[in-house]
Amino acid sequence: MKKPENSIFVIFGGTGDLAKRKIIPALYQNYIQGLLPEKFVIVGLGRTEYNNDSYRDIFREWIQDQSQMEEFLKLVSFQKLQVDTGDDFFALKEYLDHLHLESESPKNYLFYLAVGPDLFGPIVNNLGRAGLCGKSKSTGWRRLIVEKPFGKDWVSARQLNHTLLQYFDEEDIYRIDHYLGKETVQNILAFRFANGIFEPLWNRNYIDHIEITGAESDGVGKRGGYYDQSGHMRDMVQNHLLQILATIAMEPPNNFESKAVRDEKVKIFEALASIDINNIENNVIRGQYSLLTMDGNKIKGYLQEDKVPSGSKTETFVAMKIFIDNWRWSGVPFYIRTGKRLPSRVNEVVIHFKKTPHHLFTSSKNISHNKLILRIQPDEGIVMNFGMKKPGEGFQIKNVSMDFHYSDLTSKSLPDAYERLLLDVLNGDPTLYARNDAVEACWRYIDPILKEWQTNDAIGLYSYPAGSWGPVEASRLFENKDQSWHNPCPSLTAKGENCNV
Repeated sequence: MKKPENSIFVIFGGTGDLAKRKIIPALYQNYIQGLLPEKFVIVGLGRTEYNNDSYRDIFREWIQDQSQMEEFLKLVSFQKLQVDTGDDFFALKEYLDHLHLESESPKNYLFYLAVGPDLFGPIVNNLGRAGLCGKSKSTGWRRLIVEKPFGKDWVSARQLNHTLLQYFDEEDIYRIDHYLGKETVQNILAFRFANGIFEPLWNRNYIDHIEITGAESDGVGKRGGYYDQSGHMRDMVQNHLLQILATIAMEPPNNFESKAVRDEKVKIFEALASIDINNIENNVIRGQYSLLTMDGNKIKGYLQEDKVPSGSKTETFVAMKIFIDNWRWSGVPFYIRTGKRLPSRVNEVVIHFKKTPHHLFTSSKNISHNKLILRIQPDEGIVMNFGMKKPGEGFQIKNVSMDFHYSDLTSKSLPDAYERLLLDVLNGDPTLYARNDAVEACWRYIDPILKEWQTNDAIGLYSYPAGSWGPVEASRLFENKDQSWHNPCPSLTAKGENCNV
């Protein structure tokens, strides 16, 4: 990867959890590998009374590898800033001008909005008034990273985009989705388009159905207040899982430039078949985890979590059946399942190929479809399931598998998604970031479901015990009674077998 241009990296919410857990550690790892610009400054912004030394102390506690810590922290400084105080933004401009003169580099500024979504608008408006935005630049570039959620519905997403585009060009806005930064999600594209074996089979003629699972083993923890206003549809489906679906389903781009790749993804979002709201439970099931007592130990249900209102109907689980109205995927169901308090933290895609048209071997009638499993996390890798003859007389067919682990490619651990994504934005590459039309298209698809849940009390909210694979009602989505969810094993070396916990 090329060396980025000299620049100043400004973090709104510089004392927050995201900065401590993800942003600064990712920048530090890139620094260790020599990937940051030759002249680079990190400015943390916040309301707390810190000086440079006390601010740097935060990260000494959070980063385990201390080998180059002291040199790295020389790049880090702190400025106190109140988001709703316009004068503070003019003071910020003076400070950045001072840093620019010190470093003798172009005025390349990257602003990271690591704050709550209610602050996005005020920050961008004040950046504009202070002359710090892209459309007021005279030298160098101005780029903006926006954390999710990108709105809470289609209307608010459009309003947010309108605000951002008043002060920044679309090419300078980077809506970050850390799932797209995962090495294994990117490798789905390489797997599809770098191999002549699979792409000819990647269509309705050979694929029966596709599953996408995003399972989390933890509950909402201390985020009960925020989560109850969001729910799992907004938190996981509208962004992460629809992005994975588009990566699986998109047409081959003409080239691997950012516009070509993102154009193909938007085509998928625009081709999503609308859910029949009058028969919503034929296509969408929502659930909520409940109290579980095991061996005398209690695992909280959602309603027992801190700051969750009594009687809340917020979903912690969503299962969906999705169709794509285009030539390649017509009639192929995509089954999405995601939830909290499931048995393990696993993200994977399972491609179910069609069965052979004629069963030559009696024992093969009960053999499952050929399956291709793309494991995103953990134990990242790929498994292919197929039938083989058992040794001995006759033709007894047994499911076997071949597996590959990404750890076989390198002795190093896979880089964190933020490491790649932050380098991309420093280099001006938006390929792995969400574009405004993609965000709005996803909201247009999800919005009618959320509105129906809000207004129609007859729609079920199904309970499932903490630690299970969700409500049993989710199995109703399958069109074939012989089909069921593939419950992923924590380890890919389980040969792709169904882990029914």
